[in-house]
Amino acid sequence: MYVPGITNLSQHLYPRKGGGGKGGGGKSGGSSSGRSGSSSSGSKSSGSSGSSGSSGSSGGSVGSRGASVPVSGSTVGRSSAVSYGSGTTKVVSIPAGQPFAGRSSGGATRDQVYGTRSYGSGYPGQPGLGVGGRGFPFVFWPVVWGGGLGYGAAYLHENREYGEPNNSTRPGGPMMQAAFSSNSTNTTFHVVADNSTVTALIASIDANCTVASNSSTVPLAFNGSATDPKPEQSVQYYRASSVSLTLDGYNDTSALTDDANATPVPLPSNIDTTLLNCLNDTIGAAVPLFEDSAGLRLNVPTSGLIGLAYVVWCLTHLL
Repeated sequence: MYVPGITNLSQHLYPRKGGGGKGGGGKSGGSSSGRSGSSSSGSKSSGSSGSSGSSGSSGGSVGSRGASVPVSGSTVGRSSAVSYGSGTTKVVSIPAGQPFAGRSSGGATRDQVYGTRSYGSGYPGQPGLGVGGRGFPFVFWPVVWGGGLGYGAAYLHENREYGEPNNSTRPGGPMMQAAFSSNSTNTTFHVVADNSTVTALIASIDANCTVASNSSTVPLAFNGSATDPKPEQSVQYYRASSVSLTLDGYNDTSALTDDANATPVPLPSNIDTTLLNCLNDTIGAAVPLFEDSAGLRLNVPTSGLIGLAYVVWCLTHLL
């Protein structure tokens, strides 16, 4: 998936202006052979770009291309997403009795996955900072950051409507994180999202990118504590700000202001940009999405189904 104007992440700033614009990763090289414990370069070998949906491990494991990813929580009747899936064009209104009743759910597709570096980006056709009061174009809820009022700008914390990071009602389960380190430079990235998404992305990233042997193999809890990734470390949001890619040691102070036009702090020049591009491409291509035909349960009462069957039987015997 080519993202115009930002082919080289290390040389481009992501605008603070929110919305569905693609402020993240462009097309990079190919896939590599997965995690490595060697001290050799972490560059990817030539081949198909991760953002084209290639590589994922075979055998139907979670994170491989087309693999079904079970998703619990408040999903409006949907039961599974799909790694490398195309997304859903169906928009439904969340029914009464469920969290956020009346808001919209669904309607976004794979080509709308990329947000920018701004929290609140990635909502198709809906610009602006923050996530308060919004619908769920990808069904998943936005990530929530720790801290609370008094730390950073208010837009970072108006999300308390979505509960704490450990909220089990969140689609995909509580928020989790995974660390991916370079084996050539002192560079570590984190993926922050719900449990189902992080689990799937660990497998996809392992299949596509060369990472150090101390990188995560299972999701780790995210509590918004002082040692967890922070919003000023985010280098890219995806899927309506429900996934964040962060860089350890990065301090984008512009993210802590309410000024949507604040200039982001440039990324450090000594990071492993090959790994960054691979992570960005892979997340954009593989992050699980709900599809129109994937795990959507129709909430039709049993009595209604029996009545429908009876009508069909009558019609077939009268004709």
